Amino acid sequence: MQVPLIRLQCGANSYEWGKKGKESAVARFAAATPYATFKIQDDQPYAELWMGTHPSNPSKDVTTGRTLLDLVQDNQALLASSVAARYDNKVPFLFKVLSVNKALSIQAHPNKKLAEQLHARDPKNYPDDNHKPEMAIAITPFEGLCGFRPLEEIAHFLGAVPALRQLVGADKADEFAQVVKETKGDDSEEATQRNKKALQKVFGALMSSSEADMASASKVLVESASSAGADFAGGGVTATSGKVLAELVTRLHGQFGPDYGLFVLFFLNFVTLQPGEALFLQADDIHAYVSGDIVECMASSDNVVRAGFTPKFKDVDTLVNMLTYKYAPIDEQKMHPVDYPYATLNRAGYSSGSTVTLYDPPIDEFSVVQTTLKGNGAKATFDPLDGPSIIICTAGKGKISVGPTVQEVKEGYVFFVGATAECVLESEGATGDDEFITFKAFCEVEDHHNGRL
Repeated sequence: MQVPLIRLQCGANSYEWGKKGKESAVARFAAATPYATFKIQDDQPYAELWMGTHPSNPSKDVTTGRTLLDLVQDNQALLASSVAARYDNKVPFLFKVLSVNKALSIQAHPNKKLAEQLHARDPKNYPDDNHKPEMAIAITPFEGLCGFRPLEEIAHFLGAVPALRQLVGADKADEFAQVVKETKGDDSEEATQRNKKALQKVFGALMSSSEADMASASKVLVESASSAGADFAGGGVTATSGKVLAELVTRLHGQFGPDYGLFVLFFLNFVTLQPGEALFLQADDIHAYVSGDIVECMASSDNVVRAGFTPKFKDVDTLVNMLTYKYAPIDEQKMHPVDYPYATLNRAGYSSGSTVTLYDPPIDEFSVVQTTLKGNGAKATFDPLDGPSIIICTAGKGKISVGPTVQEVKEGYVFFVGATAECVLESEGATGDDEFITFKAFCEVEDHHNGRL
């Protein structure tokens, strides 16, 4: 019988947009695994740490070197029979840490049906047939682009940013502004669909403009951002000031040169997250990450449809046609975590301000719990789950116990916890201010969104 607590060695992916050397949380976490050959190189960017059974970068048992996929397929009790049956004997989520130094692509992830079609048509660029809804939780201050802005903001920019108006076409910009004006205050389904159709048309016009026109407009845009300062983009909008937009345009142009992404940012919400704040991204929602470190959890997939800020394969037509074209203020995209009811904090935990917080997106494949234990001896005891968990420590130190098995935990340590196992986390801080912070991704089938969670 496999012990239901397995220390994992997790692989780091090196992409151009990652933070370099020890500045990258990904690099530090990957280097925390003993017996690994991984050595941090100061000039190397480290972008993603993968935790799970996805074949592109599978996690391994530190002790035996066997992949987590092999272990759970040999012993389905680690997953729970309900999870094993529904998700083909695999961990149904992919858990990651991302360290973002340079913006990564304007992108969306396909829904299940589209993922199957894309994989069948182009398996090189779409390596599996699964959908990829995902959640991002900040562990350092974070910047990103997420979902389409309120339409009145987009209409403002189409009027106030000459380079954007030029690229989209004045007639299409005016047509969009007229639709927005006529549907203002109308929340009917008919008005919503009309707005989405108008948004798709004007966004499609931007993305189908020629490379030459985009490069010419980029030059005009960057010159305006450099000279106008706070007056850039008509002073901006309530959610994003002209000064912030000017800095963003200048910074992103410095990273990528002329790029469609410089204009897409006028269509998308610009979001800043503080540690602990989170976003949930449905399949087919447009987004891009700009800077910072996050814990990310998603359905187990590696499918990305890209259209800007990337040297990788772009599939602009697919992106334009697949998007939901939902539009809303960024606060409606943020998650609202709650206290997790199936963990018990000991008395020291309560008195020291320790917390156990649940991030529960409206999908079945995963939820995430953040545990912050303060001081020495603060303890959180988690009820058994009818499904698997993966836990990573992002700060501090302590220990983890599953039955009689006890292991030390430090920054970057990753553990798999099998189904039906009670799990205990305990901090080992020298002072009352020390924090032992972990994130636990998990899946349950039987009870998920059915009274228990």
